[in-house]
Amino acid sequence: MTAAVYHIPVMLAQCTEGLAIDPNGTYVDLTFGGGGHSRAILNQLDRGHLYGFDQDEDALANVPDDPRFTFVQANFRDLKKYLRLYGVKQVDGILADLGISSHQIDEPSRGFSTRFQGELDMRMNQSAAVSAKEVLNTYDEGKLHRILGMYGEVKNAKTLAQAIVSERNQSPFSSTEGFTAFLKKFAPRGKEFKYFAQVFQALRIEVNDEMGALEEMLLEAVEVLKPEGRLVVMSYHSLEDRLVKNLIQKGKFHGELEKDFYGNPIRPLEPVSRGAVVADAEEIEANPRARSAKLRIAKKVKL
Repeated sequence: MTAAVYHIPVMLAQCTEGLAIDPNGTYVDLTFGGGGHSRAILNQLDRGHLYGFDQDEDALANVPDDPRFTFVQANFRDLKKYLRLYGVKQVDGILADLGISSHQIDEPSRGFSTRFQGELDMRMNQSAAVSAKEVLNTYDEGKLHRILGMYGEVKNAKTLAQAIVSERNQSPFSSTEGFTAFLKKFAPRGKEFKYFAQVFQALRIEVNDEMGALEEMLLEAVEVLKPEGRLVVMSYHSLEDRLVKNLIQKGKFHGELEKDFYGNPIRPLEPVSRGAVVADAEEIEANPRARSAKLRIAKKVKL
């Protein structure tokens, strides 16, 4: 398995530039995956060190044999705990390329894609207890309605939730192929594949508690960054991007920016990039996944 096949990193140059790498600094790649971003960071390190996090055991095949690199098989929501295990209290930069890797999408047995027949799994950590199959076959109608509407922005979420409960009582859901065939009855004509993607996204986010993990990671990232340390986060849908944007701009996930007596913003980070950085047309043509990517760069406020 090669890194090129496993996953093509999006906006590689912009990500490494955003980190403003000190060759002797300490960095974290929170979404190691195929290792593309990590190798680019290592290329700029001298006596520095890089910690790569990934909860998916498949990523182990891509770990470089490099004394400047340490692989941590863990969810990035536990960033601070694992860094402390290695005696690291503060770092110079943190990179997170959110979402799902090309390898996970293209591996039928993982159940992430509507393009392949496989079990309804969708666990990024394959030892986790709850899969998409359990969500579809055990969640009550109200909970299904909530996740389909909130995480997938599915317009007929209530109708679909009712139908899922009715259908599973006759025949429990087990395969991506069978579930996709079921979804066809509820998809807008001509927009079937978009509809499938929305539903699968909602299930994937729920199975992996992606929004909860992201909030925890971002708060811990702020804690472990050195003053003026860089946070570089790439997201692929509005729910993720909104959390990242709000934390950078307002210092919190919800509510308005607060200011001190002198009118200065009260927030732990300040934006480096003006708005979100997006891929250019050439990259999008070469790697269609880049189309939805939004990259935000911030640095920790120096007190």
